[in-house]
This record gives sequence, structure tokens and C-alpha cells, in this order.
Amino acid sequence: MTKEIWRFIDSGNCSPSFNMALDEALLDWNSEGIIPPTIRFYGWNPATLSVGYFQKVEKEINLEAVEKYGLGFVRRPTGGRGVLHDQELTYSVIVSEEHPDMPKTVTEAYRVISEGVLQGFRELGLDAYFAVPKTEEERQGLKNPRSAVCFDAPSWYELVVEGRKVAGSAQTRQKGVILQHGSILLDLDEEKLFNLFKYPSERVKERMQKNFKNKAVAVNALRATPVTIAEAKEAFKKGFEKGLDITLESYTLSDKEQAYVEKIAREKYSTEEWNYKR
Repeated sequence: MTKEIWRFIDSGNCSPSFNMALDEALLDWNSEGIIPPTIRFYGWNPATLSVGYFQKVEKEINLEAVEKYGLGFVRRPTGGRGVLHDQELTYSVIVSEEHPDMPKTVTEAYRVISEGVLQGFRELGLDAYFAVPKTEEERQGLKNPRSAVCFDAPSWYELVVEGRKVAGSAQTRQKGVILQHGSILLDLDEEKLFNLFKYPSERVKERMQKNFKNKAVAVNALRATPVTIAEAKEAFKKGFEKGLDITLESYTLSDKEQAYVEKIAREKYSTEEWNYKR
């Protein structure tokens, strides 16, 4: 049997507003039947702190530190907590809710899509697996995360290597389409990450940062030889093809599509009203 062909876009390093606008545009185009299911890889210029759709910026984020580090800042259309996009490969998957291989529940669809990420880690020689929160305490932690930091909190079908989280993903469903995007950490500056959030006290911050080392890890901390972005892209492209049993066909945006995305970036994801509204 021939495998289903999905579109593949490697958009390189883009501004925070453009990155979120392109994910939204792909969702729109898929809902209108203009494009097939699509997988996109991207990076961030400048390095950026993104916050989840429901996060309260004033309460949780240290905006002075964001400015001090020269970071970009953007609110995602997906839920979840704060993510520092720096030394990482970011992916997004856009597919119809009605796709025959997509389960109806968010959790199960997350597992199916994340199979591509799982296989990507295996392509890099890492023994990744899905961890499901087992205890009641862990399950409650999903509903009431104590931390504003994405990689500090458990979620269903978390991707882990040696017991530590290696990728963080978030999902939204709009206009009959699933958008899942996530971060695959190659390297991580913990000090910088923890300086971007607000805490009840310095002691709480220190404790959380100490615990964090046991919860999350970057790819290059697990390998003898560091992985470059180019190697990561190759591994995860193969991983998605294998995990979702598809063939990926490269695509470049037309001038008209590029202009449409830039308009969304300008009118929505660059605005204070969108980014700081909560």
C-alpha cells in the first residue's frame, strides 16, 4: 500500500509572531481543505519565551528578565505553561480531527502524534518512551500545576528518557483541525529559564530549580556526541514518517501565503492586546 503524503515545511528561524501566525495559517488552510495534513519544523529568532493561552503574564512572568536577556515574547494559541525556545527544534503538526487515524480525544490524539516525536528520539539513539502519570498526586498535578514552567510539570503521555522529560508539547482544536506543537530541547540554560518566572520567594525558586534537574533533560546531556539542529531535523523527519506511517513532501510557501502569514503576525501575534491580555 502507498503511504499517505503529508506536507513538510522547514521554515527555519523566524520571529515569535511569525511562528505563531504560520501555525494559525496552516490550521486555517487545512480547515478550508486547501492543504493536506502538514508537519512543520522551525526555530526562533530571537530566542523567545512563549506562554500558554491561559497564562497570566503579570502574575507569572518576570518581564524584566525577558527584556534583560533580549528574548522575544509571544502568547501561543495553545494551552500549557511557559517555554523558553532557545537551543531546540520546534515542531508543529496540523491535521483534521476527522482524519481516520486521529482519535477523538485530545489525550489519545496527543499520543498518536507524539509517536512521531518518540521515533525521532530513537533515530538519535535515545531510548525514549511514554510515561503516564500513575499516582493520584501526579494526576492532580495535571489539573493544578504548581509551576508556570512547562518542563516542570507532568502531562499525559509525556516523552521521557531515563525518567526525565525530553519534549514538551501543547495542543488546540479549532475549526475541526488539531494543531499540536512542541519543543525538542537540544541544550538548556536552566539558570536563564528559572529567572524568567516569578516565585513566592527565593527559597521556593531554589527548591524548584533543584527539583527540575530530576524532571527534565536536554538531548545533548544524554549523548556522548552533541546533536546539531541539522541532525535533529533529519532524525525527527524520519521519526514522523515512521511513527505516523506517512511520506513527507517538502513545500515552500508562495509569496501570497507568506503575505497572509505576515498579516496575521502583524495584526495579532505582535500586539500587546494579544500577548499581555491576561
